[in-house]
This record gives sequence, structure tokens and C-alpha cells, in this order.
Amino acid sequence: MRRTCSFWLILAMMAFGATADTGLAERVDGYIEAWKRFYPSQAVARGFLDSIERFEDRAPAAVADWITLNRSALVVLEKLESTTELGLDDGLDLRLLRTQILQELDHWENDQPHERSPAAVTRLLAGGLEPLLQSPLLSASAKRRRVVERLDRMAQLAGAARATLRDGRPGEIRASIGELRETAESIPRQLTAFESESGATIAGLADRGRGTAHALLELAAWLESELLPRATLPDQPILGRDTYAAKLTIYTDSDLTPERLAEMAHDEIRAAQEALAGMARAYWLASYPDQPVAEDPRLVIARAFDDLESNRPEAELPYLHQLRRYGDEVEAFVRDHEIATVLEHNTLSIELAPESAGPMARIGFVRSAPPFHPNPWTTWYLATIPDSHPETERIDFWRSFNYSFKRFIVIHELFPGHYMQLKILRENPRPVRVLFPYRPFIEGWATFTERIVLDAGYAEGDWLTRLAQLRKRLENANRAYMSVQAHCNGWSEEQVFAFSVETSLLAPQFAKSLWGRLMRSPMQILTYMLMGLELRDLYEAEQSRLGERFVLREFMDTILRTGPAPSAELAAALRAAKPDSAD
Repeated sequence: MRRTCSFWLILAMMAFGATADTGLAERVDGYIEAWKRFYPSQAVARGFLDSIERFEDRAPAAVADWITLNRSALVVLEKLESTTELGLDDGLDLRLLRTQILQELDHWENDQPHERSPAAVTRLLAGGLEPLLQSPLLSASAKRRRVVERLDRMAQLAGAARATLRDGRPGEIRASIGELRETAESIPRQLTAFESESGATIAGLADRGRGTAHALLELAAWLESELLPRATLPDQPILGRDTYAAKLTIYTDSDLTPERLAEMAHDEIRAAQEALAGMARAYWLASYPDQPVAEDPRLVIARAFDDLESNRPEAELPYLHQLRRYGDEVEAFVRDHEIATVLEHNTLSIELAPESAGPMARIGFVRSAPPFHPNPWTTWYLATIPDSHPETERIDFWRSFNYSFKRFIVIHELFPGHYMQLKILRENPRPVRVLFPYRPFIEGWATFTERIVLDAGYAEGDWLTRLAQLRKRLENANRAYMSVQAHCNGWSEEQVFAFSVETSLLAPQFAKSLWGRLMRSPMQILTYMLMGLELRDLYEAEQSRLGERFVLREFMDTILRTGPAPSAELAAALRAAKPDSAD
């Protein structure tokens, strides 16, 4: 008999807070087990392969149980914090888990995706079969036993969506209708291929597949005929000042206000502009000594930008080979200059993004090794454009993704940025830090490392690479500023684009994509600047505190070993690792 959501809720609460003697580690384990049961698809994607046999339940009772668990867990954590003297490690773990719980409550109680977001359901349905059918850890017979149950669960989820969805955004609803129809069409093909590969015919499988496909098509028809005509949510998900402020507090686990964030971002825009103008002038003097420097700083910067955009690829294959050389180059530099301890045995590939990735092929992405998966491999898929595309399109693209930009971005993406940080995080013995990291740290760390490695002498003498990094610094500040302006102050897409190009000097390719990112991830997009600045302040504070005792590699390694954490927790870890001298 199938265990109900309430059953696992009881088990999770018993594990989380059964007795006063239960330690934080046991409570964390209990919460993680509950999280895996509520989010089995996410759990599989994170490497918890034992969750492959389960599928999401988004019936009202399941969502209510999840909210109840999180509210109860929050009470337990608050009591534990007030009655127990916690060490540095336990204190950080408690803080990260509390932030995770607050984000869950905000998501399910305030955003209410089960009632307002058809895409939240269609994404689950679209990915319902493939992880099960492609799992390398399940035998063919095990898959045959589970595939019928998965089809039933998908049909149940589609039916539950019709009962719970009450609103949505017209554009999202239309996209969901198309995705549901595509998924329904693909189910018979997936099942036919599975039977062929497994070498066995499963009784009733075709009928079950048709039934599930029919349930998806019924949901699509219901979205079109019932939900779409009465949808009231705007296509542009502007949060408004109060909602933005509440989410900012939870996301950053701080008292930062939108107004203060905008002030910080505006100050950083001015500082980046000044630094960029100064370096552009120095570049002009070094590169064009026989030509007088233009009086208008914008003309000086424009000339430098034109030069760095002219330092661009001409075709995909040379671009790929050059980026692989940059990867080797920066890895050796970080190791040889003792910036951080580079782990042996890389598990990294650099490849061109496939056209099948859709819009992501023009942006690029890192497919990191899932934190709890036994396979540690990471692939950096480079933003690219096929050689077969029209020349004008290719030139515009390569001007934005030029070699000067890419030479410093390998720091951000690889060493000691994302790849290295995540590779070390996989070995962290504290599972809450691996599964629920302090989110602002991720992009803030990668951004911080750009300046650290360049200041240590990487690409020394290469003016254009350093100019490209300063341009990115200005872009990061602009992202944070635009996040506040768009969501709190009513700026339109046209205003955002104009300010980004005219004041913050973004390349048009990046300025065009900014609005979409502001709508999809208004909190994440501000972390490049925000946590980057906090880490820079921490770096300078440690230099001041330790003086001649400051060692860059020890500073970097301590942060990486601690894991993604707020800057105050990182400062405490650094002081514990290297206390002040007795005198």
C-alpha cells in the first residue's frame, strides 16, 4: 500500500525534533529526508538516486503537509538556538537551514505555484519519464516495474493541477499548453523505444501511456478553455516594493532594504565608471602614444571597447581550442602563484554548447556535477553561434563574446571560481551546506575571484582583458540597480535597456537579455555585485587584521572549506582558523 504524505510527515517530524537530546545533525538529516520526498525530481537531479522511484505529489493535502513541516521545523530551530550553545559549525548549519525553511514558506504560502503557475506542473510532467527510463542504476526489470506506476503518477499530477490551479500569467499558460501537447506526443515514442531497448513487451503499457497522454491533453485543453480566459496575473512578474523587500530579507538573510541596495549599486556604478575611464585612458596612452587622448572619457572608453570587441573569434573550432588553453593557463596560474589549493585530478570538460540547448546555446552554461551524485564530472558549455549562421549575426555575437572577455571569465567559471568551489563543496562533511548553500555566495565568490587573480598578475600587460573585467564589474552593478528599479520603482523594459546601454555601457546583446533575467531571477542577479563587494571587504579586513601574517592561499582555502556562507560566518571561520596574535 502506498504511504501517504501524512505518513512521511510524521516520520520526518519524529526525526527532526522528537526529543530534547536530538542533535542538530539528526534534525538536519530528518529535514533532508522530508525534502527528498517532497521534491523527488530535484533530489534525483542533486544526486540522491534512491529518489528515482518517487514522483511529485502536489495535491492540496501534500502542499499543506509540507508547509506544516516547515513551520514546525522553524519553531524547533528557534527553540534550539535559544536554549543551546552552538559552535561555529552548528551555528552556520542552523542559519542555513533556517533560511532554507523561510524560503520554502515564502514560496508555498506567498508565491503559491501549485495554484498560480501551470509551468511548475508542466516542467515536472515534461521530465517525468526520462530520468526513470535513462537511469543507469535501475535494471531493465526494475524499470519495467516502475514505469507503469510513474505513468499513473503523472496522470494524477495532471488531474490535481486541474483541481488546484486558479490563476496564472497568459504567456506562461500558453507556453504550458504547448509543452503539455509536446509531452503527450512524446510519451508513446519514449515507451516504444524503452520496450525495444529492454527486449520485453510490458502488458498494458501502451494503454497506460495513452491514458497518461490523454490526461496531459485534457489538462492542456482545460488551461486553454478555462484558465486562460480568466487569468488575472500580468505577464511581467513585477514584484512591487514590499514583496521585493520581503524576499530580499529572506534571500540575503539580512536587514538590507531595496533603497540601501539601490544606493550601493549606484555608488558602485560610479566607482566602476571611474575605474574604467582611468584604465581606458592608460590603455590609449600605451597603445596610441602618437595620438592625443580624447577629452571626453566616453570616447576614450568607446575606443577601448571597440578594440576589445575586435579581439574576437572568427569560427567555433578555434574559439573552443583557445578557451581550453585559457582554462589550462588560469589553472596553472592559480596553482603556481599559490592563490588557492587546486585539487588534483580534474573532472572537467570544456565544450561548445549544442544548438539543441536552445537560447542557452547563445548564453553558455555550466553543467556541474550533482553534489550527491557518484559521477563528479562537470562540463562548461561555451556560448557559441554556428559557423553556418549569417555573417552579420556571427560578428555581432563574437563582438560580445570576445577573447578579452573570455580570458578573464575562465577565472569566474573555473579557477578558482564555480568549478573549483563546487568541486570542493562536494567534499564538505556538512550536508546542509551542500544541499542548501547560502545562495548569494555562489556568484559573489566567482565575481570576487576575478579581481583577486587579475590583481595577482594574471594576464599582466593585457590591457583589454583587464578592461573587459572592469566592464563586467560595471554590468554587475547595473544588474543590481536595475533589479530594484524594475521591481520597486516601476521602470519599464525600455528604461532598463536605455540606462544599461547609455550609462552602464552594456553591450547590446547583454542589455537585450537583461529584462528577462530581471523577471526570472530578481534576487540571484544582484548577488554578483552584493556578495562580491562583501567578500572584497572581508579580504581587506583580514589583510588589516593579520598584517604580515596574512596569506592569500590560507584565506581562500578557509572560505572554500567552510562552504557557501554569509560574510559574518566566513569572518568567524577565518578568525577561528587564524586567531589574532597574543600581543
